[in-house]
This record gives sequence, structure tokens and C-alpha cells, in this order.
Amino acid sequence: MRCFYLVILIVFGGLFIQTSAYASMNIFACEPEWGALAREIGGNQARVFVAISARQDPHNFRVTPNLVTAMRGADLVICSGASLEIGWLPTLLEKAGNPKIQPGNIGSIMAAELVHDLGKPISVDRSQGDMYPEGNPQIHLNPHNIEVVASQLVDRMEDIDTADAEYFQARYGMFARKWQMATTEWQQQALALKGMRVVVDRASFTYLIDWLGLVQVGTLEPQPGIPPTSSHLENLVQALKKNPADAILRTPYDSVDASTWLSEKTGIPAVMLPFTVGGDKETTNLFMLFTRTIQLLKQARHAWQ
Repeated sequence: MRCFYLVILIVFGGLFIQTSAYASMNIFACEPEWGALAREIGGNQARVFVAISARQDPHNFRVTPNLVTAMRGADLVICSGASLEIGWLPTLLEKAGNPKIQPGNIGSIMAAELVHDLGKPISVDRSQGDMYPEGNPQIHLNPHNIEVVASQLVDRMEDIDTADAEYFQARYGMFARKWQMATTEWQQQALALKGMRVVVDRASFTYLIDWLGLVQVGTLEPQPGIPPTSSHLENLVQALKKNPADAILRTPYDSVDASTWLSEKTGIPAVMLPFTVGGDKETTNLFMLFTRTIQLLKQARHAWQ
């Protein structure tokens, strides 16, 4: 019996190794959401390397040798763009020295360039904090944006790897059908959230707020990129006493301190949304990202009411 199990392990292990060995495309994803999307479309024909985990801040990230190696061998790079990775991506691209994935080439996708941007300032200066001059780059929390990026991604994958174009198109077709059905269901589930008043840690949830019709009534950061100050938080407490919010939202990589303090002072639930794939143990793929986000928001609103 032990020999039988050993044979099974060897056979299946060999199949796994063979599948990995025959993957025809290497994709470098800056953030988990784009890595998850690349896996949905690439299947067994794509090796996907994800630079950042859900608990790492994409604004502040250190270039390491393994990132350079992964980007050097990449056929395609997909990132959020719009200056989200400005602190580390240009350095990484330079160190990797891979001409295929330089900005403007077929192997480079900056997702924020493909959709209608939100939060683009009329003017930018240092007194406004760390503003996004090209608009808010964290576009992935509107499922319609995911659909747009997926369409562009499959086109690039087909152009880069023509031998597997039919395979990629078939996987994209299955994903797109499932995604459209799921989006309709999410929108129905989220009808009760319209008008929900939220405080956010920073401008991470701009596209989610716009999609669901939430109302942002405050931010923990006094200005973009500026950590919460005691005076700003005290002023926020006073404002919320007059016009309460339903929830205080943060990402997995935001500090818990300010949101916890504000929750204790006001009684408003502090909620960590997964924000991206891997943001909590339930959020294992893109579909669960939206399912889980809506669940948590509805729980918070019900608890407050």
C-alpha cells in the first residue's frame, strides 16, 4: 500500500512539475489583484510572480534581488500605475534591464491608464500632501474596472504568446461570463449599502465608494500621506458626534492604532476590509474579494443600526 501511494505521489508530482515546466509565459504582477487576474486568464500556461502581499503598502516597498530576477525574466508586467509604485518600480525596471516590459512596450500594462480615473487634482503642490497627479491609481475595487483590465490583459497575452492565444481566449471567455454574472449579483446585494457613511484611513477605497454609492465623511490622514495627528483625530471625533458614520475603514497594511482609537471614542465600528486578494483568510481570489467586502460592510452597518 505504501508503494502504491508513493507511485501516485511521483506521478502527480511529475505532472505538476511538467505543467510548471511547460508554462509558456512569465508574468510579473506588482499587486495581488493583478496576479490573481493573470492566473485566471493564464492558467497552466503562465507563471505569475506577485511582488507585494496584501499586508504590504504598495507606496513604500523595497527592491530586492528576487524582484529583479523575476522582472528580468518577465514577458509581461502588470501594475496599477498612475504613480502608485513610483517609489520603487522605476528602479526595479532599470535594474532588471528587460526591454520587453519597459513602459510603452507590449509587455507593460499600467491598469489605471485603461479606465476613467477618479480623484485627479486640478493642481498639485507639496502643501496638499502626497497627491496622485494622474488620479487615484487603486482602481481594482470597482469590478467594472477589473473587466476592462482583463480584456486588455488577454489581448497582450495573445500578442506575446501566439501559440497559446486560443487557450488564453477560452479562459478569458469563461472568466468574463462568470465575472459579469457575479457583478450583477454583487450590485444587487449591495443595494442596502447605498448612502452608508464611512471614515477611511486614506484614499484607498475611492473606487469602492464610488461604485457602491457610499458617502465618505472623513479621513484619518489629515492630508494624503500624512500620518494621523492627535489634533486632527480630536476634530474628527467632534465632527462625528454631530454627523456619525457607519464604519471606519482601513486596509490590511494600515496601522490599527488610529482607527481603533477613533472607534473607542465614537462607538463606530472599525472594519478592516481585505482590499485585495489575500487581505484576509477568506479572500483567496478576485471573486471572494468583492463577496467578502460586501459582507463586511453589511455587517458593520447592521451592527451600528
